Amino acid sequence: MRDQSASEGRLIKIRRRDLNRSRPAVLGIAVAIAAFGALAQKPDDHLSKSTTVQEIEKYRAALGDGNPAELWEARGEDLWKQKRGPRNASLERCDLGLGAGVVKGAYTVLPKYFADSDKVEDLESRLVTCMVNLQGLTPEEAKKDPFGGPGKKVPMDALVAYITSESRGMKMNVAATHPKEKEAYELGREIFFFRGGPHDFGCVTCHGSDNLRIRLQDLPNLTKTADAQRAYGSWPAYRVSQGEVRSFQWRLNDCFRQQRFPELEFVSPASIALTMFLAKNANDGVFDAPSIKR
Repeated sequence: MRDQSASEGRLIKIRRRDLNRSRPAVLGIAVAIAAFGALAQKPDDHLSKSTTVQEIEKYRAALGDGNPAELWEARGEDLWKQKRGPRNASLERCDLGLGAGVVKGAYTVLPKYFADSDKVEDLESRLVTCMVNLQGLTPEEAKKDPFGGPGKKVPMDALVAYITSESRGMKMNVAATHPKEKEAYELGREIFFFRGGPHDFGCVTCHGSDNLRIRLQDLPNLTKTADAQRAYGSWPAYRVSQGEVRSFQWRLNDCFRQQRFPELEFVSPASIALTMFLAKNANDGVFDAPSIKR
């Protein structure tokens, strides 16, 4: 009862704080968008790269004034403690990699090999495993509706937001020492550099070179440690343009869609292997998410 009251208090506090600052935050975002739009309308020959980057940073700074992801985090904490499923059990005994029930810092060691499932799992796939083993859901039920959308809030988004928020400010520390972890890492590397589809695209097309940009958005070179650390450490994120918290599984799924590849199945071995490759490459980088993006 005390935990439930504390969680409800946290949610009320967040909502009150958001209401108190919603007007200036929205005004700041509106001003930034207006300035950003005006900048985009100027002829290219009147723009220097430094000016463009400065305006983008102003836009990001305006967005950073109050992150709605906190509402997902509070809901996720409630769901973590809530008794659900045929067994009427919570997820509080779920081992996310640091021991049963330990949430603090758990995301920094994922993906990793788990002996009870005999496979490498990322956060989302591990939550599916715990929903099945602890709460009695079927795998199909646990994986149903993994991504939220307009008018639809799903448990997975909220759980991911809460759990990842408990690793904010910590350094990534993915071991990849177990044979199956090493295998996943190498498979993830192959997927990253693989090119195919109707446009001969691959992850490396957008994220394998310096100074690439799409719609004035800088694309990190994920073959470089510093870029890999910054990029991986900023997901999951609240997307202002979509009004939703988006998980890393969603990010990979959307990248495959944009490459015109077949849909990447939620928590598939391929998605976990690619996550392993990117997460390990981000080791020693400070995790700072859920973040806020355009």
